[in-house]
Amino acid sequence: MVSRQYNRFVRISLILGLLAIAAAALPLAAIERGPYSLEILVDGVPLDEFTARGKTYIEATEGHEYSIRVTNRTARRIAVALSVDGLNTIDAKTTTAGTASKWILAPFETITLDGWQTSSAKARRFFFTTEEESYGAWLGRTTNLGIISAAVFRERVPDPPAPIVKPHSREGGRDQDSKRARRKESAPSAGSAAPESELSDEMAATGIGRELDHRVRRVRFESEDSPAAVVELRYEYHDTLVRLGVLPRPFARDRRGLDRRERARGFEGLEFAPDPFR
Repeated sequence: MVSRQYNRFVRISLILGLLAIAAAALPLAAIERGPYSLEILVDGVPLDEFTARGKTYIEATEGHEYSIRVTNRTARRIAVALSVDGLNTIDAKTTTAGTASKWILAPFETITLDGWQTSSAKARRFFFTTEEESYGAWLGRTTNLGIISAAVFRERVPDPPAPIVKPHSREGGRDQDSKRARRKESAPSAGSAAPESELSDEMAATGIGRELDHRVRRVRFESEDSPAAVVELRYEYHDTLVRLGVLPRPFARDRRGLDRRERARGFEGLEFAPDPFR
């Protein structure tokens, strides 16, 4: 396994600028939501966002390609674990946020990612499709369809130098050294799949599309143990947003398959306290 210091990626061509994510109860785009932000672009235009049910939603349009724009609005370098449908955008693995390969953003930098990274020089476009035709279905990992997640890790600040002490007075030195040792990250967990019969041709997921040039390189980065922030967007087609009550409901529809999608997560084992009400 590649060491965590080097298992990071950075895009060579970076797009400078600022963006933010909607945080209001009305459909708004690019509203400030803290130091780290995430937007979904179609034809270069950010999609409106809707907050409901304790989540943020966007409306997908089947067949349309989309891009993901991430911004660091701080003066500190960060690493971003970015997943689509629970699959890392660099290697398509299902892991914890801590062990995931990450994109590196310099202070006050923005990157726009157009697709799954398939090599050091190529990527394939994200596009909205059905669950049955999704990249996750092709890989056999369909538990977390319909979610885009960004876990942000700040760069570790070096520990101050240890005080100089005489050898005979260094009692418990090994204990002190062990306290400074970094916590081991948990091993990646295997992805899983919903039964094929549960997959829908009416609900949104992401496919892997046409190839484009996108060069990346490995860089040195040592992250903090826990994410500073996790930003998530749920995406659904119009009819599903209506059925969920996110958009106005003209008439009643059944909810088959929706409960599974509402449980989707971007990463396994996020390092936060469990919520007993979810």
